[in-house]
Amino acid sequence: QVQLVESGGGLVQAGGSLRLSCAASGTFFSINVMGWYRQAPGKQRELVATIPSGGSTNYADSVKGRFTISRDNAKNTVYLQMNSLKPEDTAIYYCNAYIRALAWDGFKAYWGQGTQVTVSS
Repeated sequence: QVQLVESGGGLVQAGGSLRLSCAASGTFFSINVMGWYRQAPGKQRELVATIPSGGSTNYADSVKGRFTISRDNAKNTVYLQMNSLKPEDTAIYYCNAYIRALAWDGFKAYWGQGTQVTVSS
């Protein structure tokens, strides 16, 4: 069974930094796009950043220049380095990955359980 396990959330003051990690575990054939989404209280889940297995990264305008997404394919892990954090970055951050379980399967979206990021002013 495929799982995405996140870590690295927490409480930080405005201007501080946090690094989120998300590792895919279980048995699967390959991973395509990996990414991070977030959901603040009373708001819809929104894209933060994505990174394909090969190619350029994509960021929400609100985090460009402050957040950096990266991945380690050997470890099936995606990271989100968050710098210059603002109170408006407070949200639950969810890891997402499109994973092919078997060679003849299509890619299926998987989600992590979410990790809370709180930025105090």
